[in-house]
Amino acid sequence: MRFLVDQCLSTEVARGLSAAGHDAVHVADCGLSRADDEVILERAESEQRVVVSGDTDFGALLADAGAPVVSAILYRRRTRRRPHEQLVVVLTNLAAIEADLEAGAVVIIEDGGMRVRRLPFAQ
Repeated sequence: MRFLVDQCLSTEVARGLSAAGHDAVHVADCGLSRADDEVILERAESEQRVVVSGDTDFGALLADAGAPVVSAILYRRRTRRRPHEQLVVVLTNLAAIEADLEAGAVVIIEDGGMRVRRLPFAQ
């Protein structure tokens, strides 16, 4: 899969995804360290990448979009803060969520598990 890792997560997450055979870049590597969330979503859409972030604003932006433009994996605030832990959770569960991400979804990772919400969200 193709991933765009947001600024609020470590570059180690992008490197780990790449090492596991995925096409992953960190926003810092794209010159988007200070970019607005909308700009990051535009970049993800143009490159067909899944946004990986701890910024739950992406869920709201995707809900407002109405149609699936990109997918996102979002870590809730108290969830696994260490980059290695974040990476393990994604890689361990990727096979189970890959079809949802390809179809358009927001995957929310919490301490107690994971929720998948297909896009567009029901109004």
